[in-house]
Amino acid sequence: MVSAYPLEAELAPRGRGVPRLRRRPVWRQAGWIADLPRWTGTVSAVAFLAVTITYGVILGGHGRMVAQSLISAAGFGVETVKLSGQREVAEYQILDALALEEGDSLVLFDADAARERLKQNPWVKSASVMKLYPNTVKVTIDEWVPYALWQRGNAVSIVTEQGEVITDDVDGRYANLLLVVNYGAQTRAGEILKALENEPELRPRVRAAYLIGQRRWDLMLENGITIRLPEEDPAKALAALVKMDKESAILARDIAAIDLRLPDRVVVRLTDEAAQRRRDALDGNKKVARGGANT
Repeated sequence: MVSAYPLEAELAPRGRGVPRLRRRPVWRQAGWIADLPRWTGTVSAVAFLAVTITYGVILGGHGRMVAQSLISAAGFGVETVKLSGQREVAEYQILDALALEEGDSLVLFDADAARERLKQNPWVKSASVMKLYPNTVKVTIDEWVPYALWQRGNAVSIVTEQGEVITDDVDGRYANLLLVVNYGAQTRAGEILKALENEPELRPRVRAAYLIGQRRWDLMLENGITIRLPEEDPAKALAALVKMDKESAILARDIAAIDLRLPDRVVVRLTDEAAQRRRDALDGNKKVARGGANT
């Protein structure tokens, strides 16, 4: 009986006798591919998967959010906000302008854009926004200084010493500021305020200052008395008024106005009620005088 093994060996092609498990793949035998490491395929697959995921994240609009999370996790998240210089601007207004959210990173925080948003607040003259690594934002505010209230018609604004309007948003916090009235008064408020600074007893009693004919001032006191000041040297006239009040308490009397425009005398106008009482008193005196003459 003839064995089959020699037949199979005879029929096998020449050069095909190497076991299949020990053969090198055909693709590794050609050109530069043969020089690649064995792990190249795995790395390529992982890289392709990463690129695909990244593209999907960006396409879905989540790229910045993912970057924020990764950078924050690395220790560069915003944890502290330091504020300085603010008086009129509330802290929440500054934080709103910064537009920071929980988990935001300091690296991706846009300090320039935040500074521009802060400058949109009418009280902010200038602002500085700095990133202090690894996790702090420092904000320094330079504000406008409120000097007076300016009224023209029904509109009231807070103005600077130079007369520049800061804001029309006026509340009770600014009630201690002098109210100057009429056009042009905002740029000349310093004139009357400096004159009143020399008379600290009178200043709290002044409710408003009216610029008359772009030339001189009338003061309205809290009790309704009007003080008409001269065009020249109003400070001197105010000093004389304070002296007069100390001697005779003229500002506590039932009068409507005190005219200080004349250098040699003071003119006082009574209120309508006081004038009527004075007329009634005079009439009564006349009747008494006539009655006494008849007897």
